[in-house]
Amino acid sequence: MLAATPAEAPAPAAPATDSPAADADADAPGADADVPSADAPTDAAPAEVAVVEEPPKAPTPPPPAVPTSTPLDVSVEDVNDSSLTITWKPPEIIGDSGLDGYAVEYCKDGTSDWVAAQEELTPANRCCITKLTAGDLLLVRVVAVNAGGRSEPGTLAQPVPIREVVDRPRIRMPRALRSRCVKQVGEQINLVVPFLGKPAPVVSWLKDGQPLDTKRVNIRNSDKDSILFIRTGQREDSGVYEMTVKVDSFEDKASLTLQIVELPGPPSSVKLVDVWGFNAALEWTPPKDNGNTEITGYTIQKADRKTGEWFTVLENYHRLTATISDLIMGNSYCFRVFVQNRVGMSESSAVTKEVATIQKTGIVYKPPEYQEHNFSEAPRFTTPLSDRAATVGYTTKLLCSVRGCPKPKIEWLKNQMIIGDDPKFRQISNQGICSLEIRKPCSFDGGVYTCRAKNAEGEAAVSCKLEVKQIIVPESDKHKGK
Repeated sequence: MLAATPAEAPAPAAPATDSPAADADADAPGADADVPSADAPTDAAPAEVAVVEEPPKAPTPPPPAVPTSTPLDVSVEDVNDSSLTITWKPPEIIGDSGLDGYAVEYCKDGTSDWVAAQEELTPANRCCITKLTAGDLLLVRVVAVNAGGRSEPGTLAQPVPIREVVDRPRIRMPRALRSRCVKQVGEQINLVVPFLGKPAPVVSWLKDGQPLDTKRVNIRNSDKDSILFIRTGQREDSGVYEMTVKVDSFEDKASLTLQIVELPGPPSSVKLVDVWGFNAALEWTPPKDNGNTEITGYTIQKADRKTGEWFTVLENYHRLTATISDLIMGNSYCFRVFVQNRVGMSESSAVTKEVATIQKTGIVYKPPEYQEHNFSEAPRFTTPLSDRAATVGYTTKLLCSVRGCPKPKIEWLKNQMIIGDDPKFRQISNQGICSLEIRKPCSFDGGVYTCRAKNAEGEAAVSCKLEVKQIIVPESDKHKGK
């Protein structure tokens, strides 16, 4: 055994120098020295197939930052002797870089020394600039800032004087001028519009967005009102007049609509469409000139050719066609049409060229034909019989009413037996009222009475119960009678 020990000792040492994998296999229990060498090529084989990976692509660079567009509608909200408040709207185009805020700057009019109103950007759309000097005339601009830099500035339309505005300008439009103001041609126009404002506002007028024609329209301004004066109104003076009062950067606007109207012209044409019997049909077209206002109606007149006198047959008529009736046989007529608007009736008219002649002969009256109505109706009781109580020896009567066409035949029954011509009973039927009179009934006359009505359309019946009671005489009365 001692000789075998040295011989076996080098055997595990040799594989140890080859690779660390052999040591791992040798240390495994029950493993042979040859197993690691046989497995080694198997483990190394996959390492020969190398997967070629593509190099990573460079990331796409972000788009360059771009400034926003100009802030919009920079305007003055308030001003006093030491501060100025302005407002604005966000830029129309902001872009991918977003918006970090706004920078508000101001400088005195005539200089270029812009001063930042605030040290930091403001995210709001409003800024109050404080610690200003009264009497200065300032220019203000607003710049939008983002990662792309500063935008083009949005500026006030004109410099703002730093002073106290005691009373902002305000127009007090009279109630009568808030709706359409209507005047007639040739009428003098004198419209007074009061206003407020301190210091005294600057007043300006426009007509339909254009400056006034000073040859036709005169404006007289005072500290409290403005007067629009037109000596002789003409239709071309119609339009929308806009008044503006302004104190520094504050202003108020109001508008009034002036409409100059006159009499309309005659209808464009009128013609006689048809003549029949004692009637004539007319048709006309609206006038070319309505007098600058809506047409309210038409007046139609007729004249006999013999007398030539005109008579009004229709007034305030709204249609463009009319039928004139009740004309006299043998006469010939002319017709004319006037136009009406809110000013009055047109001075001239349109006259028919044709003459409507009402013929004397050839008129044959044809009476209208009416379809005969069928009035046939089955009998129907409109008032039924009612139960009654009678006294022996006292005549009583049963009543009911019936309708039907042709006139129904009436029968009376007692206990389902036809009464017939029994002299004790009197049967009467008049204008639909049916009655049965029972003369001096006795206790045997009680029972169920039925009235039956028949005609060609059908039959109907009603019934009632009659009770005949005996008079009970007290015993004391009987002895008195004896």
